[in-house]
Amino acid sequence: MSNFLAVDTSSRYLTVAAQKDGKTSLTHIPECAMQHSVILMDEIDKVLSALNLKPAECDFFAAVTGPGSFTGIRIGISAIKGFALAAGKPVKAVTAFDLLSYNIKSKKHFVVIDAAHAHYYVCGYAEGKVVLEPCYLSAAEVEELDGDKFGFEDLPVSNYTKIDVKNCLLPAAINAEFTEKLHALYVRKSQAEENRNAAERVEV
Repeated sequence: MSNFLAVDTSSRYLTVAAQKDGKTSLTHIPECAMQHSVILMDEIDKVLSALNLKPAECDFFAAVTGPGSFTGIRIGISAIKGFALAAGKPVKAVTAFDLLSYNIKSKKHFVVIDAAHAHYYVCGYAEGKVVLEPCYLSAAEVEELDGDKFGFEDLPVSNYTKIDVKNCLLPAAINAEFTEKLHALYVRKSQAEENRNAAERVEV
């Protein structure tokens, strides 16, 4: 079995998970919005210490790459890049959609993540393969999707099941594919970019 460290800083919660010789350690803080940069390294140290796992002993490192909090995603990716570079080990990228989908048994389903303002980030799966690429949909468009829907929040969506996100990171990190580089997954532009583009159009 692989030894690894994985982090999820993509939302208001924080999850850090690790595995060594088949034994696992995990910490999950449900509410830590805007605090990821302050507490992440301490939580990583706790998880590694619980297993007596040194970064150099890890076979790979993994991070959830989004969509979600723009700042949070960058914090997690930067930390994992640093560990991987220092240890000379490969990395895995876990999207927030895959994070949940690896833990869902339904053959056809959609992962739905709140994007605020009555819109959602959505990705569709069938038989373990992506059949609807990550997209940004209105509440009405989400209602039209034919299939079971899953997420980690309480959402006003039909045919929807909430799952416990704290139990998702370990299996997702194990099943995720290796990647050459870690990049944030932004399904849409940040609010700052959208505002800037709008201002530029007005000026023109």
